[in-house]
Amino acid sequence: MHRGHDHHDHGAGGHLHAHSHGHPHGGHNHLHAPRPTAQWQTPHLPEPPEESDHAHVEPDLDLVEKAFVEGFSSASDPTSFLRLAHVPFDAVTVEGVRVSLLRVEADEVTDVGAVMPHLGGGGFRHDPLPAHMVSRRRRLRFVYFDGRATVPMTLAEVRTLAQT
Repeated sequence: MHRGHDHHDHGAGGHLHAHSHGHPHGGHNHLHAPRPTAQWQTPHLPEPPEESDHAHVEPDLDLVEKAFVEGFSSASDPTSFLRLAHVPFDAVTVEGVRVSLLRVEADEVTDVGAVMPHLGGGGFRHDPLPAHMVSRRRRLRFVYFDGRATVPMTLAEVRTLAQT
């Protein structure tokens, strides 16, 4: 008998210990309360607060632009469509410059080739893109005039304009 044990049984090839010292044991591996999980990673630091002067980015603005292009191209009255979309005709930029809307440009761009410069910069190599790599996208631009020159703007930029 082991010191401190009330009972020692070697039946069925295993050891079963009954102890008199207050905690249970079983087999050669004594059962104890499970250890807490070890943390191997560095815990993430809390995210810094966002600066209040950042403009709020509209979710899915690309989808809004797509819907705008589709609707604008088929609108019977483009001026009324712009009013419904809250696109200002006369506005002031965040820099305080007064601008006036001249035109809305919507075009489709299709990339069908790629260029790669030669080592040393002596020229370039052109490769046509296979069909599965051709990319198509629509561009939407609002062209304003600031009194000196035209100012192309995206829909996101137009939404920051203050209407006059």
